[in-house]
Amino acid sequence: MRPSVYIESSVISYLTSRASRDLVIAAHQAITQDWWDTALPGFDAYISPIVLAEITKGDAQAAAARLAAASAFPILEVTPDMEQLAALYFEAIQLPEKARADSYHLAIATVHHMDYLVSWNCSHIVSGFVRRTIEEINAKQGFITPVFCTPEELMEV
Repeated sequence: MRPSVYIESSVISYLTSRASRDLVIAAHQAITQDWWDTALPGFDAYISPIVLAEITKGDAQAAAARLAAASAFPILEVTPDMEQLAALYFEAIQLPEKARADSYHLAIATVHHMDYLVSWNCSHIVSGFVRRTIEEINAKQGFITPVFCTPEELMEV
């Protein structure tokens, strides 16, 4: 059985965006393309309605490219249990209101028993503080925490 991965919207955005002049972003874009082409086929990949809402924002042509990239993935359901868990995460991590969706990404991946959550959001998702906080909450709630990582960290599969 292949491992499961929840693809957060930042990965899709890096995959489809124009090449950046910023060296770090350009490297992330190249890593994302490599991961998408070589590692992703080894996973059962999923997105959510939250991802769809995020990738449809902005420039219509760019949004269409993001939607096309994500179109093959099954969409995980958002349930009231996930909303409650996302609220716990939101408060514990002390996310700004504009980042509330990030708590949903974490909850969706957790409740749907994803093996991995892949993201380039290193402030609100893929950070040591977030990982530790979510692991503590999940242990009390009886959930196993997915591995939160960047595409670069998930190249070996």
